[in-house]
Amino acid sequence: MRHASKLLLLAALLAAAPVLAKSSDRNQPMDISADRTDAQLGDDSVSVLEGNVRIRQGTLEVDAQRAEVHRAAGDTNRIVLTGAPAVLRQVSDAGEPMEANANRIVYMLADETMMLTGNVVITQPRGTLRGETVKYDINTGRLDGGGDGARVQMRILPKTAPAN
Repeated sequence: MRHASKLLLLAALLAAAPVLAKSSDRNQPMDISADRTDAQLGDDSVSVLEGNVRIRQGTLEVDAQRAEVHRAAGDTNRIVLTGAPAVLRQVSDAGEPMEANANRIVYMLADETMMLTGNVVITQPRGTLRGETVKYDINTGRLDGGGDGARVQMRILPKTAPAN
């Protein structure tokens, strides 16, 4: 029973991060599973899921080895996903799929940004972006890659080309 209540708490905490998914996904149930959880009920806490972490909510799919949910003053302020790689898949409001792979994905709720680090690959129908460090501004859709000494690689497909 205690384990189930911890998972429900984590579901509520992660539901506070609606911009990770298609806007209509916010109203969908969230399913979370992991091999282990260590959660705290306090307003200033870190809750951890470990081992084969799976988060599903509408079109949002997250697979990671570890997920940390950081809370401050009762609000979720940061979610950290790690894996080899951590994978985040979603469908945009326009119906386009996106997949992001990285060793670490940090989602900062306050400024609605994601920092992806370590073997980053972002794939969308019109192309891919690869690098070691990529910052994604959720509000503007802007990707800021590089600046870490590693090269950024992009492949942009013509609008009429197949997405293969």
